[in-house]
Amino acid sequence: MQHTFIPVTPFQQNCSFLWCDQTREAVIIDPGGDLDQIRHVIAREHLIPTRVLLTHGHLDHVGGAVSLARQWSIPIAGPHRDDQFWLDQLPRQSEWFGFEYCPPFLPDAWLDEGDRIGLGTETLEVIHCPGHTPGHLVFFHRASQLLVVGDVLFRGAIGRTDFPRGNHAQLLASIRQKLFPLGDEVRFIPGHGPGSTLGRERRTNPCVS
Repeated sequence: MQHTFIPVTPFQQNCSFLWCDQTREAVIIDPGGDLDQIRHVIAREHLIPTRVLLTHGHLDHVGGAVSLARQWSIPIAGPHRDDQFWLDQLPRQSEWFGFEYCPPFLPDAWLDEGDRIGLGTETLEVIHCPGHTPGHLVFFHRASQLLVVGDVLFRGAIGRTDFPRGNHAQLLASIRQKLFPLGDEVRFIPGHGPGSTLGRERRTNPCVS
């Protein structure tokens, strides 16, 4: 499996692309905006989009999901149902953050802990990691030891928990009990900023020490 990511929106949110080497089938994870840039990556890599995946319901992660899904006639999957209130509040989020108006929507499928997502000959595992938001998900490709973690964990930092229904203790539990046990060598793509490994963050991240 191959992957890449690009920062989009004024918040520089990482939109990730994971694809199967054999089939070029791809998932687009957290397409928050800047759709022309996203389309450029799809064309450059000769990808065949099969799903839009969402880690959580914040606008900078979901703003372009409906447009892309309609363009390729593909489903939107995720986040966990506990983030429905964030998707319902997308118009208000647009006002809060100064983004272009985004109407509320529902995904074609909510995702739960333990779900599997087929991607050509590959499989992604779904891990529910609440804290930043109650319905936050993480996507894990075990064969290549790669995680897409959204706003759960960053290089040297962790996600904010001061938004409605954020929970700091729950976020730390998600990181310590669900992510770190996957192994120090696991690489991750965060929702913002550069990637890292779980081992580096376990050893050096002051927010989880």
